Amino acid sequence: MSTLTIKATHLARAGYLSVLAKDSINRRIFKAMLTVGALSAIVKLAATLKEVALARCFGANDQLDAFLVAFLLPAVVMNIAAGSFNAALIPTYIEVRERDGRDAADQLFASVMVWTLALLVVIAITMAMAAPLLLSLLGSGFSPEKLALTERLFLLLLPALPFVGLFVTWAAVLNAGERFAFAAIAPALTPIAMIAIIIMAGNRWGIHAVVAAQLIGVVLEGTLLAIALRRQGVSFVPRWHGFSPAMRQVMRQYVPMIAAGSLMSSTMLVDQAMAAALGAGSVAVLNYGNKTSAAIAGIGSVAVTTAVLPHFSRMAAARDWSGVRHSLKVYTRLVLLVSAVATVVLVLLSQPIIRVLFERGAFTADDTLQVAAVQRLYILQLPVYLAGLLYVRLLSALKANHILMAGTLISFALNLGLDYLLMRWLGVAGIALATSLVYAAAFTFLVLMTFRVLKRAEATDSCSARLPRYLHKLCD
Repeated sequence: MSTLTIKATHLARAGYLSVLAKDSINRRIFKAMLTVGALSAIVKLAATLKEVALARCFGANDQLDAFLVAFLLPAVVMNIAAGSFNAALIPTYIEVRERDGRDAADQLFASVMVWTLALLVVIAITMAMAAPLLLSLLGSGFSPEKLALTERLFLLLLPALPFVGLFVTWAAVLNAGERFAFAAIAPALTPIAMIAIIIMAGNRWGIHAVVAAQLIGVVLEGTLLAIALRRQGVSFVPRWHGFSPAMRQVMRQYVPMIAAGSLMSSTMLVDQAMAAALGAGSVAVLNYGNKTSAAIAGIGSVAVTTAVLPHFSRMAAARDWSGVRHSLKVYTRLVLLVSAVATVVLVLLSQPIIRVLFERGAFTADDTLQVAAVQRLYILQLPVYLAGLLYVRLLSALKANHILMAGTLISFALNLGLDYLLMRWLGVAGIALATSLVYAAAFTFLVLMTFRVLKRAEATDSCSARLPRYLHKLCD
């Protein structure tokens, strides 16, 4: 056999193995997406049944308005923690585990838990001190009695905040070890607890039954995650090991991620505050209208982000840019196609969905019409929202979180302007339309910036390959 033939055979075999490797990674991502997606669907089903119980017991009344506004700030901080802590910790945790071993990664995790608890305790104390000002802004249309109830509920919910942040880091480490099931199913415990307590004590305790259920659910979720970590052989006890290079790297990623998450989540605050100014029941209508799209987006977002971040982090650490591009293109097409079909179906069935889910007890036929109009416009965001998460997680894996901060700053300003303009035209439904338009703009920004970062990374590697080792810094 000639030398050229042998070389050609080796090249063909290498190319074939490369394709198999990419397909294997994509199969693992797809399997993880299915696992997490199925368990997240159970969580969302429980959450939907919880909303049915809330609608039956409270309708769209002042008590529910007060709880929703009281829960909003802790929920925003929890969402920021969930996104920021996972995105900041997982890439570095995987890198340390692959490079320095399990013990070094566990020390990083223990230090991150200390940092997380300290940060969230400070945030909770600050929020408690600023409660009268913050809640008066969010509930600008509330009566004094309704505002007093809101503040009381807010202070009851606030102590759970540091523990929720701690549990988020536990879930992040489980996901980094590709132990997705426990972290995915744990959030079902809170709505299950809420349904049980509303049925047993909702009429006697009123809205305080919902607060009690929320706190009990947090304890149950933490217990399940602790059991999962123990089974994996990971200690869940916070312990400080100093400012190691890995810890400093995680903290550097925290800052832009927390800033980006704060700006993005603050759009929820803006939406709720503007809805509160539109009259009694408007906050509840906005929240009911967002339940279906939030449920679908929640299932998809957990499935997509949980599955792809560890794999993107691994490929980025290995500088496998062709694999990254291949996986990104495959899953962008898949997510856009599936979510576009779901969007069309949900828009057409919007009113029947609301009627079946909520129209009973205190929830009237007029409420159904208002909520369905809001829901249709919220649902339009699904394709670009879910596809955009692929790019968010890839930028996190590439440690380019400063781009996410810039993008959320643009989105916040755009959301504020569109809310003000569209609510004057469509009322509460205008707020929902503004949200969908903001996500479309954000998706465009993320795609452009992600491929720009990839192109720069590929150019850097190409430059480094052509230079002696001691000149590699010239390529940075």
